[in-house]
Amino acid sequence: MAEQSTQLPLHGLRVLELASVLAGPQVGQFLAELGAQVIKVEPPTGDVTRTWKIPAEAPGTDVSAYFACANWGKQSVVADLRSEAGLQLVQHLAHQADIVLASYKPGDAEKLGVDYQALGARNPRLIYGQITGYGPHEPRAGYDAVVQAEAGFMYLNGQPGGEPLKMPVALMDLLAAHQLKEGLLTALYRRERTGLGALVQVSLWEAGLASLANQGSTYLATGHDPKPMGSGHPSIVPYGTVYLGADGVRLILAVGTDRQFQQLCEVLDRPEWAADERFRTNGARVQHRAALEALLHERIGHVPGAELLAELARLAVPAGAVRTAGQALAEPSAAGMLLSPQAGFAHAGLRTVAFRSPQWPTAEALSAPPHLGEHTAAFGTAECASGENQTPAN
Repeated sequence: MAEQSTQLPLHGLRVLELASVLAGPQVGQFLAELGAQVIKVEPPTGDVTRTWKIPAEAPGTDVSAYFACANWGKQSVVADLRSEAGLQLVQHLAHQADIVLASYKPGDAEKLGVDYQALGARNPRLIYGQITGYGPHEPRAGYDAVVQAEAGFMYLNGQPGGEPLKMPVALMDLLAAHQLKEGLLTALYRRERTGLGALVQVSLWEAGLASLANQGSTYLATGHDPKPMGSGHPSIVPYGTVYLGADGVRLILAVGTDRQFQQLCEVLDRPEWAADERFRTNGARVQHRAALEALLHERIGHVPGAELLAELARLAVPAGAVRTAGQALAEPSAAGMLLSPQAGFAHAGLRTVAFRSPQWPTAEALSAPPHLGEHTAAFGTAECASGENQTPAN
């Protein structure tokens, strides 16, 4: 049996984050949670998400809730990459780094002198993670909402006959972040064998296309362009539709097998539905979706939703209540995903690492999201903090 380490698995890894907004910083926090030292280089104006606040936030803070979602456990250094001093500082930090995270528009990193060729020339073991909107040769900047629309997600997320809907989180950014994590871990494994670094390139566009999954496969295999179905599932019924119980509890079902459907019918005191030829198999239920949904809506509307969920849970029939974000985070089972408030930031944080292993510890606490330039003095000089800088695009 493997022994448990007392150190986090990425202890000793040094990361230089030149990325801003969400995709790159999410990767940075992920690496910090696993023990890496992450130095976030910001322009004098700071990462733009420091200014993205809802009305309930303190107007004077430079650590917004949005900024906090991806910047725990980091050190903030301000550097003007258009100044010689700022560029030299970043080059020095990159020379000592294992990984650089960058999210500039194609061509901008080269203009600033912080592209893979420039930084890797002095550090052949450097792994450079590059995030773009549409790939390294497409000059368009990447914006999550635009890519959600262009990659088919907004169309599929709408209601039948209704307007397309954007996901309420920056899904393309998060998908690109996951792809970059996988690419960086692949590059680290390769470096262990070869001693050489690598350029790892990820785009929001390709990450979105890769995540079309069964919807994309359906089009490629059949030529049938999937249509918006609200929260329903194109090939499983009942699955995803929202029902309203008699007590006001909203719930969904995720009935993937015929046996589960039989159990659902028994709980609803409608065993005859499971014997009905229209509903006996999943294929038949898909064909007669509208008729079954009408029956379920009517019957569940006369049953207390909380009691129904409890009975379905007892029988292991997949179902769940529709919760708000606050309700979800208040669940006892969510406690392990929260970061403890720290001095200077009196709010809990949300972890980006959602896996565990008995062979290494989990970071018990991370330093709070840093204030702008909080650690500049520890890494550079005052001259590096002057002037304007070009903000990364993603």
